[in-house]
Amino acid sequence: MAKRRALEEGEKRALNKSGLKKLLGVFRFVLPHKWMFILGLVALALSSGTLLAFPYFAGKLLDVAQGKKDFFFTSINQIALALIAILLVQGVFSFIRVYTFTFVSERTLADLRQHIYTKIVWLPLSFFDSRRTGELISRITSDVGTLYDTFTFTLAELLRQVLILSIGIPVIFILYPKLTIFMLLTFPVLVLAALFFGKFIRKLSKKTQDQLASSNVIVEETLQSIAVVKSFTNELFEVLRYKKSLDEVVKTAIHAARYRGVFISFTIVALFGGIVAVSWYGAFLVQSKEAEVGELFSFVLYTAFIGGSIAGLGDIFSQLQRSIGASERILEILNQPDEQPSETSTIKLIGDIQFENVSFSYPTRQDVEVLKSISFKIKPGEKIALVGPSGSGKSTIINLLMRFYPIQSGSILVDQKLNQEYNLSDYRKNIGIVPQEVILFGGTIKENIAYGKPGASEREVIEAAKKANAWEFIDSFPEKLETLVGDRGVKLSGGQRQRVAIARAILKDPAILILDEATSSLDALSEKLVQEALETLMENRTTLVIAHRLSTIRKVDRIMVIKDGRIAESGSHEELILINDGIYSNLLKLQVEVR
Repeated sequence: MAKRRALEEGEKRALNKSGLKKLLGVFRFVLPHKWMFILGLVALALSSGTLLAFPYFAGKLLDVAQGKKDFFFTSINQIALALIAILLVQGVFSFIRVYTFTFVSERTLADLRQHIYTKIVWLPLSFFDSRRTGELISRITSDVGTLYDTFTFTLAELLRQVLILSIGIPVIFILYPKLTIFMLLTFPVLVLAALFFGKFIRKLSKKTQDQLASSNVIVEETLQSIAVVKSFTNELFEVLRYKKSLDEVVKTAIHAARYRGVFISFTIVALFGGIVAVSWYGAFLVQSKEAEVGELFSFVLYTAFIGGSIAGLGDIFSQLQRSIGASERILEILNQPDEQPSETSTIKLIGDIQFENVSFSYPTRQDVEVLKSISFKIKPGEKIALVGPSGSGKSTIINLLMRFYPIQSGSILVDQKLNQEYNLSDYRKNIGIVPQEVILFGGTIKENIAYGKPGASEREVIEAAKKANAWEFIDSFPEKLETLVGDRGVKLSGGQRQRVAIARAILKDPAILILDEATSSLDALSEKLVQEALETLMENRTTLVIAHRLSTIRKVDRIMVIKDGRIAESGSHEELILINDGIYSNLLKLQVEVR
């Protein structure tokens, strides 16, 4: 599946009206810099127009050198100075073109990257269920990089080639009609053959890039799961798998190199053969006194300019096709409905929760009903534990309360109001969560705790750390709060990461607290410290606890046993253990026996 997706992402898109419309959809980000872009276009036009005067003056240089006096400049020194002036002017316009296009491209693509990132961050969780992280990163890096090449180079080259063709061909028709007609009889055949051959080469090159993308997928998957690879001692297996993939890349690349070598040889023979044919005919006209040497020289230069422009259009169109593909994938993200609120306000919930006949299936598994008309009430400040086998629907209840997914039927009320009627950001600010697997950001401990309340003072951070039983180990570090936690918090132990997460939740001061297996993977000492911190955190808050270790939930007000998407049992610990052959009592007996 990963390989197939890698191949699909490398595909180009048709250069048609629909494709160009998609490219223009991304091009709207240029509008804030339109005047600088227009200046670049003017410089481009003047640069190309000035350059086209060079062959004409170069031809006249030869004519004047042979004694012709029918030109405005009558000496070779004057014409040479004019040629130098043309090059200098052309150089100035080229500098302006390169600078303005780069300025516009850098600013535009920075805006585009920011826009894509903002969009991705605000997209609902259901969007990420069917997307790989590497794929989304590729949108910001590879696809935007492709558009950067288009804005800075391809677009400018396309306009320059079009200008050279639209100006150069009429000019040589007017100045050298006989030579132009002869060229049009021979040159297009050679160019079209080269373009056709080049298309075949590009297909082989694309195949090589697709196979290389597949190899990169292997690297990505291996590095993301390096602990699994090492635990199964499959390092050699992964090395051989990558080697096999690279061998396929090399095989295809060498195969393409053979045809590329033939293509380059053909291009050289065809291009210079065409120039030889035109030069031969021009020499014949010079010999028969029907043309001047300077005219022939100018015409050959014009032919080289025009031929180079025609030959370059193939690569330009290929790049535009890639750009259209990149634009399509970027617009697919930008056109997704997101969760960004139009306005923000401040609400303070008290934590009254009510589920009424809620049924739900995940978007990626519509045929599996996870929750089946489930109903329950939680009073403000009440502590509820959700217990049950994996896949019973415990985490789904939390996901729906957090509004990660929309429900299919039923309703969820918070403080006697439908939860979807609240401003989403303001609503989630009232909910704190301490997950089973804490993932910290790669900054400092202070930054990670303050993530619960951006802009919190150091005093508030320290107070939260003390309440979470985290200050003791933080204070023992040489850099204290400024200690770097490493990628995903790898420099801290599991218990330390949990306490940082609890401190983060304490600083957030939520009305509703969610604890998802917060102590399941800790040793006895760490569990004791974390449990004490959790009890502090749960004070005066509506709390939902997901737990498999039943010993950690005996102090909650009520336990709800979830099975097959329904509430099978509900009551306090003392009430549930009295149910003969009950689910909870059986689970408790099983855990006691295992211990």
